[in-house]
Amino acid sequence: MVRPLHVRAVVLPDGAERDIWVDEHGLLTDEPVADAETVAARGFVVPGLVDAHCHVGLDAEGGVDEATTEAQAVAERDAGTLLLRDAGVPVDTRWIDDRDDLPRIVRAGRHIARTKRYIRNYGAEVEPPDLVAEVETQAARGDGWVKLVGDWIDRDAGGLTPCWPADVAAAAIARAHELGARVTAHCFGEQSVAELVAAGIDCIEHGTGITTDVIDEMVRRGTALVPTRVQLDNFPKYAEQAGIKFPAYAAHMRDLHARCDPILRSAYEAGVPIFAGTDAGGVLPHGLIGREVAALHDLVGLTSYDALGAASWRARDWLGFPGLVAGASADFVLYDEDPLADLRILAAPARVVLRGRILP
Repeated sequence: MVRPLHVRAVVLPDGAERDIWVDEHGLLTDEPVADAETVAARGFVVPGLVDAHCHVGLDAEGGVDEATTEAQAVAERDAGTLLLRDAGVPVDTRWIDDRDDLPRIVRAGRHIARTKRYIRNYGAEVEPPDLVAEVETQAARGDGWVKLVGDWIDRDAGGLTPCWPADVAAAAIARAHELGARVTAHCFGEQSVAELVAAGIDCIEHGTGITTDVIDEMVRRGTALVPTRVQLDNFPKYAEQAGIKFPAYAAHMRDLHARCDPILRSAYEAGVPIFAGTDAGGVLPHGLIGREVAALHDLVGLTSYDALGAASWRARDWLGFPGLVAGASADFVLYDEDPLADLRILAAPARVVLRGRILP
């Protein structure tokens, strides 16, 4: 049981001022609740924020212990991010589901990577003949998602190449769909994203190599895109680290970075569904959703409404979670000012309410 709450505020996305009531079960209700404490009489309420690409349980070296995992989840929560789509971790984070004070997580199991073609200690590494079987394993481990590493540097070729033959990737995606799982993939370059979209993948992460033809196909199929725009600014660093030994790869990464905003803007303007993800864990800290939303607006060109929706009401619907409707869990964030007028406001929540509890 929780303490009943009452909030009077402008509720986004509809923009109407109204009352929000939270009952003793932590659920939203349209009816006034006796003895509810009014915790705000003004402000703006947004459905709990969503980080659609993060890695709670991971750092630059691989899986982390529970204390570090908890700290990562708390950083997300305190930023107002109450629903996370895990895009691959090598440790078991199911214990988080038993914590009412930590965000909900929709898991994708572990990254599925080509042998010695990804970051050490991150993925389940297999060769193409074993990809379908590994998809079955990770589909059982996840919450309706599977994550492929679509491309990575091929040291023999000296450049960025797909990790999987197109027909093998298509078979793996089809098998995941048979099991009721959606599939997403890390894709930097042009070839991998074209082949995976044609194979019917559900989502692309990063997507710097998409072309006009691929954008058209993504629109036709409804393929989603999570650009992780803040993370893309690390491309020049990756290029510099590889430049002496792999100059072709370095030049490619610099070119992808230089072209990323115009191509992502083209995807948005064409109607590709775009969602906000920070890629936190690994090299980036957690709690960056406000920065990512601002980047989608300032750099990619999403409207304030679409950029915030990509990290709130639209993302929740995409992942199968309700917004601020009667009977839903009371997961919302209260701001003193209108975040649609200035997205920087997202960095300073006045109240975070998760499962009907004011946190922290």
